[in-house]
Amino acid sequence: MHRQIVLDIETTGMNLIDKPYIGHKIIEIGAIEIINKKITNNFLHLYINPERKIENQAYKIHGISNKFLINKPKFSEIAKKLIKFIKKSDLIIHNANFDISFIENELRTINYKIKKINKICQIIDTLSIARKIFPRKKNDLNSLCQRYKINNSNRKKHGALIDAKLLAKIYLNMKKKQIQINFKKNTSNTKKINFKYKKQNKYIKYIINQEENQKHIKYLKYIQKKFKKCLWKK
Repeated sequence: MHRQIVLDIETTGMNLIDKPYIGHKIIEIGAIEIINKKITNNFLHLYINPERKIENQAYKIHGISNKFLINKPKFSEIAKKLIKFIKKSDLIIHNANFDISFIENELRTINYKIKKINKICQIIDTLSIARKIFPRKKNDLNSLCQRYKINNSNRKKHGALIDAKLLAKIYLNMKKKQIQINFKKNTSNTKKINFKYKKQNKYIKYIINQEENQKHIKYLKYIQKKFKKCLWKK
């Protein structure tokens, strides 16, 4: 069984001067399970009380308010549940460095026994994959949905669970595209050879260059002189 988890988060904002997670917290986690290349009904969806104010710019993006989160659990209360869900899986994330840095910062803050996600998961960054498949193009979720004809009409704002569901479909489509690209690469060096056979009575016609022709004439003269007869001389 090949288990993969597609994950996304929403945050209180991001630090534009230093590392993105400094001074900020996770407020939503969405995770979708894929087993043997098929999306299952198993998922994880968590809202988290960040114990700090959500920035206005972030609120405009995801629409999650401090008022909505006031009675939600703190990260320390959901950490074990999150780790259990993603452990020993391929963890698929769009722009993985961003999400992983936030999660690991949260784990360090509560002094959780696991500090590094790559110790328990194989991390796959779909943004890196998308850039290889579609170089010099926009590779955000909306652009990829449009490219793969995935319905994203319910994505009015960013949301961890909604985005994880869309990313799961995008990822499966990207893997198909990668297989096609790899197949083309493997066959691009092969040369197609067409053999053509044209019947010309019972003789085989052989085209020679000027030097070969001169040697041929010289040899025919030698036969004629030696045997007084040459069948091939015209």
